[in-house]
Amino acid sequence: MPDALSARRLSRRGLLAAGGAATLATLLAGCGTDDTAKPAAGNGNGPWSFTDDRGTKVEAKARPTRVVAFTGVAAALIDFGLDRQLVGVFGETKRADGTADPQAGDLDVEAVEILGNVWGEFSLEKYAALRPELLVTHMYDPDALWYVPDESKAKILPLAPSVAVTTARVPMTKPIERYAALAESLGADLSAKKVTDAKARFDAAAESVRQAVKANPGIKVMACSGSPDLFYVSNPKVSTDLMYFAELGVDIVVPTKLEAGDYFEALSWENTAKFPADLILLDNRSTALQPKDLAAKPTWQQLPAVKADQVTPWDAVPRFSYAGSAPLLENLATAIRNAKKVS
Repeated sequence: MPDALSARRLSRRGLLAAGGAATLATLLAGCGTDDTAKPAAGNGNGPWSFTDDRGTKVEAKARPTRVVAFTGVAAALIDFGLDRQLVGVFGETKRADGTADPQAGDLDVEAVEILGNVWGEFSLEKYAALRPELLVTHMYDPDALWYVPDESKAKILPLAPSVAVTTARVPMTKPIERYAALAESLGADLSAKKVTDAKARFDAAAESVRQAVKANPGIKVMACSGSPDLFYVSNPKVSTDLMYFAELGVDIVVPTKLEAGDYFEALSWENTAKFPADLILLDNRSTALQPKDLAAKPTWQQLPAVKADQVTPWDAVPRFSYAGSAPLLENLATAIRNAKKVS
């Protein structure tokens, strides 16, 4: 889901400090004359094209070999078999202690250039210096490129073709399939054992959710995020993972008073009990309050699911690959099997 919490809590900052524009101009001017600044040579496989979810046909004379992506996208592409092609990422990549953010998956965070580590950060100078041949990110709303700052996208997008994959209002399997197709077009082998094993695990995990629902019917599930001032209840008719969970038979709370974009309902902490639930999926991102933070919220502590210790972590921006999503389904199945009716 779009990071409502980050959008509310973090100001979007200008990316060019004083003199930065001149620095960028120098970088771009050099691209025409300095051999070291030219894009890497193609792999000899001829013209490349991919039609993204904006309906845009992205074309190049050769398959792109220098790809910059939102961190979660880069991790998904790695799951499908890409590696050396990924040269830069943006979005939460490293935690405060220097370790990889969970969203990074199997991405080697030391081997890529990090253009920004939080919402609103995207170094234009670093991006230009990478000589990018392709930019890839999620698209939650039409033409809105996830974590590409609106105030600087007019400078970012001309530097390389971009691909956007829809990650809202469709079930989770759709963006997974689209990222698989993109990875294949960039040279990944989808018949590799790593990929087929992950697909088999994903399918088995999906079936385990179906069976858990059948074995323990009537469990009401609520997906939510907490901020200091507001409690967000997510909408399974928009959030792609929740939509897929619902297709598997999970009974998910549907909020009734939606904010712009229809992604969630924002409640005051006094009204957290508005929607009865037996099992809570709690946003586990660093931008959201975690159980230790919520301990100070009396209304949270009074929720029946919290009292029953029926709260499980939720990856609100999942990794759209079979390898990345299978564990989410496995954890959900376990949580549903173990839950008791409390609401």
